[in-house]
Amino acid sequence: MHIGARQRSPITAVVVGLAGLAMLAGYLQKARCAGAPFDGVGRSLIFDRIKDTQVCYSDIQFLWLGRDVNLHVFPYITGGINADGVLTGGTVEYPVLSGVLMWLGGIGSHTDADFLLHSALILAPFGLLTAWMLGRLAGWWALLWSATPPLVLYAFHNWELPVVATSVAAIFVMTLERIPLRTRGVLAAVLLAVGFCLKLYPGAFVLPLIAYVLTRNGTAERRYDVRGAVLVAVAAITTVVAVNLPFALISYSGWRASFTFQENRQADLTTNSIWYWGLRPLFGPVADDVPLPAYDQTVSLLSPLLVCAAFAIALRLGWLRFHRDGVYPWIAVSAAMLCGFLLLHKVHSPQYTLWLIPFFVLLRVPWGLVAAYLVADLSMGIGVFKYFGALAAQTDASTFEVLVKFGVWGRAGLLVVLFFVFLRATLRHPPVRGRTGPGSGRRPMLKSPEPAR
Repeated sequence: MHIGARQRSPITAVVVGLAGLAMLAGYLQKARCAGAPFDGVGRSLIFDRIKDTQVCYSDIQFLWLGRDVNLHVFPYITGGINADGVLTGGTVEYPVLSGVLMWLGGIGSHTDADFLLHSALILAPFGLLTAWMLGRLAGWWALLWSATPPLVLYAFHNWELPVVATSVAAIFVMTLERIPLRTRGVLAAVLLAVGFCLKLYPGAFVLPLIAYVLTRNGTAERRYDVRGAVLVAVAAITTVVAVNLPFALISYSGWRASFTFQENRQADLTTNSIWYWGLRPLFGPVADDVPLPAYDQTVSLLSPLLVCAAFAIALRLGWLRFHRDGVYPWIAVSAAMLCGFLLLHKVHSPQYTLWLIPFFVLLRVPWGLVAAYLVADLSMGIGVFKYFGALAAQTDASTFEVLVKFGVWGRAGLLVVLFFVFLRATLRHPPVRGRTGPGSGRRPMLKSPEPAR
């Protein structure tokens, strides 16, 4: 029995409403670390005491200090990075649009509690928008976004919600079949480029999008739409340049410092990566106060090379599927590329799970894999902070270390499996089948790919 068009709005309303409740719960959880009394620079005195043991730590509250957010300095313009790798003068370690969001959250804030609240108010609409789009695209499957632990744990852990919204919006735009394909491709490329200026990873999705536009207008003779593909590429590049160029021209050192910071970042205990837990023990004692230049150099070389290799494999397998099915599976390829990045990048922060969940919603993935990933993520999302808290208190951390290792290796193994599962996956069928053209009274829903005719 198919869900009627009139019933889709209530489904979407439920999905959005539950997302709002999840984010409210997430804010209340993080806000337990914030509040009076404060020190002279507006830091909650309770923050350092309970942030790990009570799992209420957030990067948002932490970065109230150290990036001049508390001084209301506009980011990148006067900043840089010193010889010790410390960011100065308002520069932050994220791409420019995330830095601007941080600055906006700091306006009118006098304490880290204010900053957490104001940032949550800025970020929450992006979480609701993502829920709405996923509800329209996949119906009840969108509850994977709205009604699972990651949104509670990570909605206000960092500035992830806007970048997730841009990725989902790009997919949503590509379903609006009343708009010509080239136009949709350009709009989606702009959205993904904006995402790149928030947290980089959506920029990778432009490559499969280009392949989709290149092949989608092909005829039986396999003629390609080269002009459309070029327009998509140009739109993405132009958007990235337009957003970044003013910052680079005003202060190149401040703009460049955010990239330098990430390039120099070591794959240490805080990165939750396979590199730290798998490779580092081969180079010497596993202690963060022991410098291991050979290890750092190895990771800095291997990590980007292997990420690029994973991207190339995903794109190639997507091309083979195009020749078999007649449609380039750009969403599936994007999901696989994200798996490669999450697995092989030297940093795998817990909140990155929010990047992956929309692909669980949109693509046919076995329930067992989804549930297993959520369990592994929960083990990491809670265990890692309990582990840090035990280490800081110099108490027995062995149980929490087991949770962290389960999270690291559980996610890693599942990402390898998901890489290939995504590449074979089809899009979930819409709740409604039928005509979506003018006069139908129906919005286009996400449809499984069909061979081009």
